[in-house]
Amino acid sequence: MSQRSYEVVEGFFVQEGGARYGLGEVLPPRFGLIDRSDDRWKVFRQKIDHLNASSPVDTQYKVFFVGRHGEGFHNVAEAKYGTKENGDGELIWGPDPELTMLGKDQAKAAHDAWKQECEFDIPLPEKLYSSPLTRAIHTNKITFDSIIPRSQRTMIIENLRETNGVHTCDKRRTRTYIEQTFPDFEIEKELIEEDTLWDPEVRETHAEIDVRMRRVLNMIFDKDQEQFISFTVHGGIVSAVLRVMNHKQYILPTGGSYSNLISERILILRQGSCRLLLSRLSLRIA
Repeated sequence: MSQRSYEVVEGFFVQEGGARYGLGEVLPPRFGLIDRSDDRWKVFRQKIDHLNASSPVDTQYKVFFVGRHGEGFHNVAEAKYGTKENGDGELIWGPDPELTMLGKDQAKAAHDAWKQECEFDIPLPEKLYSSPLTRAIHTNKITFDSIIPRSQRTMIIENLRETNGVHTCDKRRTRTYIEQTFPDFEIEKELIEEDTLWDPEVRETHAEIDVRMRRVLNMIFDKDQEQFISFTVHGGIVSAVLRVMNHKQYILPTGGSYSNLISERILILRQGSCRLLLSRLSLRIA
């Protein structure tokens, strides 16, 4: 039997101190990397390569680029109407709202930040994952347009959706809609046609969303050999990642970026005794 836990490895990114609501920087220089040198990403990659090359067999390091979607129509409407309405006759924000023009501009700003750091050889994501909600998929598409080769398709997975239930903006569309609207994306086989998970009366708890966030991380560490991974997700998922990592909360604005280095601990219990194995990964939230 084994148990996994995650924690922050400090000393790489400025966001390690956390940030309360309204204090998180949207797109910090260098995505928050402390190293300001021109060869900063080359040095960073070398450190990750060395960590993985010198690690025990049960230890591995990964870099996660995790981004929050740009502003959606629900973000505009919630302050005025709450979270249970779908529209006001002029705007529609539920279920599964689109990005506003500002949201699209925020995604373009993230794209430009990637393009700028590409001049300094930032490691590009080798595997990309997205929430199945439209605002996240659109953000992913805009952010990585011309950054990632077209042949490298983002995988859409159910467990990266926003905190579920009650809020109409968090009810997803059908699998058929996603397939037809975003043909350049892959969809996990587990994502079924209709959204049977959304409940109009029950909102998902922090404990429940943390469980599915752990499942995503475990899946990636079990199956993906790549070192550099991307998520395009939501505020609730960003907070869940940080809770799972035992990190200080960092309230990320829409379209924002966040960076951190994380370690994974695997506790193996055997016949009453225990053996502690340490593996590490790096988290970059964009």
